[in-house]
Amino acid sequence: MSSTPEHRDNGAQSVLDQLGGPLGFLCSTAPVVVFVAANAFLPLPLTIGISLATGLALFAFRMVRGERVGTAIGSLAGVAVAVGVVAWTGSARDFFAMGIWLSLAGFVLTFGSVLVRRPLTGVVWNALHGGKHLWRAHRGVLRAHDVATSAAALVFGARFVIQQWLYLAESTGGLGVARVVMGTPLTVLAALVVVWAFRRSTTRLRAAAHDR
Repeated sequence: MSSTPEHRDNGAQSVLDQLGGPLGFLCSTAPVVVFVAANAFLPLPLTIGISLATGLALFAFRMVRGERVGTAIGSLAGVAVAVGVVAWTGSARDFFAMGIWLSLAGFVLTFGSVLVRRPLTGVVWNALHGGKHLWRAHRGVLRAHDVATSAAALVFGARFVIQQWLYLAESTGGLGVARVVMGTPLTVLAALVVVWAFRRSTTRLRAAAHDR
C-alpha cells in the first residue's frame, strides 16, 4: 500500500514554529536596534557590552517564558558571534558581516536547488512527511516548490546585494535599517509562500493517492 501525506500538514506548522513567532522576530530585531543606537553615541567597547547584555537579557526572558532552549541559545549565539567579530576587527559595520554572508549562502543553496530541479522546500516537505513521496513526478507540486524556493532565493539575494552595498559604503546605520526592514517583513512573505507550497503538496498528493 502506498503511503499518503498526513491529514494535518505538520510541515507547514513546522516552518512557522521555526520562525519563532512574533516574539522571535522581536528578539532578533532588538539587538540590531540597540547596537546601531548605542554605536551612534557611545564608544565601540561600550556598544559591544550593551549589545551583548541585551542578548543575554533576551535569552533569560525567553527561558523564563519556557521557550525551547535551542531557539533561545541560537539567538544569543548570533549576537555573541556578531559582537565578537566587531571586537576582533574594531569595525562597527562588521556586526552585520555574518548575516550578509549567510544571506549569500542561503541564495546559493536555494537558487541552486531550483536549477537542479530539486527545490529545497520540496525536499524539506518530503523529509517531514516520511521521505517516500514521489513529489517531483507531480508537475503542480514541483511547480509550487519552484515558486516557494525561488521566493526564498529572492529574499536571500536581495538581502545580500543591498546589505553588501551598504557594507562597502561603510553605512552602519543603513545596515541596521536594512536588517530590520528586510528581516521580519520579507521572512514573513517568504514563509507564507512556503506554507502555501506545503499545503498544496499535501492536498495534491493526497488526492493522487486516493485516485490510485
